[in-house]
Amino acid sequence: MPTTRRTDGVLLAVAVVWGSSYLTAKTATDALPVLTVLFLRHAIAALAGVPVLLGPWAPSREERRYGGLLGLTQAAVLLLETYGVAHTSAGNAGLIISLTLVLTPVLDRAVLPGRFFLAAGVCLAGVALLVSGSGLHAPGTGDLLMLAAAVARAGHVVLVGRLTAGRSPRPLALTAVQSVVGAVLFLGPAAPGLPVLARTAAGTWAQLLYLALCCGLFAFLAQTWAIQRTSATRAGLLLGTEPVWALLVGVGLGGEHLTALSALGAALVVTGTYWGRSLESAQRAGAVTAAPAGATTDLPQAR
Repeated sequence: MPTTRRTDGVLLAVAVVWGSSYLTAKTATDALPVLTVLFLRHAIAALAGVPVLLGPWAPSREERRYGGLLGLTQAAVLLLETYGVAHTSAGNAGLIISLTLVLTPVLDRAVLPGRFFLAAGVCLAGVALLVSGSGLHAPGTGDLLMLAAAVARAGHVVLVGRLTAGRSPRPLALTAVQSVVGAVLFLGPAAPGLPVLARTAAGTWAQLLYLALCCGLFAFLAQTWAIQRTSATRAGLLLGTEPVWALLVGVGLGGEHLTALSALGAALVVTGTYWGRSLESAQRAGAVTAAPAGATTDLPQAR
C-alpha cells in the first residue's frame, strides 16, 4: 500500500475511534464525574506505557520536552470539549468544533487555493445538517468553550507537525509522556471522586479501558505517527470526518435515528473532506516540484 494511502488510513482510523468516543464517554460520565473519567483515561494509558517510560526505549530529553508540551495541549482539548458539551446543545457543540477544519490551515499558515476553503465550507455545511436535529441556540458559555476547544485542537495538530518536522521523535515515547502529563494534571481535581471507583460496575471499567487504550493511547500514537508523514492540514481534513463516524456509532449502537438531513450532512462531510484533501495534496505536490534543489517550502513534507 502506498505510504500516502496508509497514512490516510491511519488518520481515518483515529477519526473512527474518536467518533465512537462520544457515545462511550457519555455513558461513562453518567456513572462517574467528568474529571474522574478524564484522569482515568490518561492514567490507564500511562500505566500501559510504563514499559516504554522505564525500559531501554525510555524517552530522550527532547522527547520528554516535546511530549510534555503536547500533553498540555491535548489535555486542554479534552477538558474544553468535555465541559463545553456539558454546557451547550449537541448541535452547537458539533458545529463549533468542526471549525477545526478551517482553523488548522490558518494556524498552519499553509498556502492553499481558494477552492480549499470552499471544500471546508462544504464540510461545515455537512456538519450543520448532521447536528440540525437538536437545534441551535444563542451563544453561551458552552459555545465559547467549544470554540476554544476547536482552536486548541487545531493548534495541537499544528504543534505536532511543527515539533516533529525535521526531527525523528518516536511516536510511542511522545504518546507515553503525553499520557503521564494528562494523568498528573487531572489527578488533583479528580481526587474527590476517586472513592466511587470501588463501586464502579464492570461495564463502566470496560468503557474507561476503551477510552484510555483506544481513544487515548492508540489515537494519540497513530495521530503523531501519521502527522510525521503528512501535513497538519491534510491530517485536519481527515480527522474532520469524526462527526460522520459519531453519527454512525450513535445510530448503530446508541439507538439514534438517522434522518434524511443527517444522511445528506454525512455525505457532504465526506465529499468536502475528499475534495479538500485532493486540493491540499495537489498544492503540496506542486510546491515540491517548483522548489529549487535543497530549498524548503511552507508545507510540511511527507516522509
